[in-house]
Amino acid sequence: MKSEQLDNMVKGWFVGAFSPVAYKSEACEVAVKSYASGDKEEAHYHKVATEITLVLEGRVKMVGKEWGPGDIIVLEPGEVTDFEALTNSRNVVVKVPGALDDKYVV
Repeated sequence: MKSEQLDNMVKGWFVGAFSPVAYKSEACEVAVKSYASGDKEEAHYHKVATEITLVLEGRVKMVGKEWGPGDIIVLEPGEVTDFEALTNSRNVVVKVPGALDDKYVV
């Protein structure tokens, strides 16, 4: 058995080819990401990975739309999104396959 703390992971990524990581894998990446209201990420896309975001708490804006608790956004390779936390929020993000250095800022 192995045990880790989410606070020790890099930006919430606890599955993937990161270090440290709770479970090392190149098959996928999984994170729990917390944002303060007003936090933003630049518009970007992935060439290899499909990115799936589940909004657990709060309100966020992605692909020009507002999303809330329970919403799941699936972005295929090549689809562009930016990100803004409209309130304090918490998301689960999954990328399949795991692909380090697959984030391209627009």
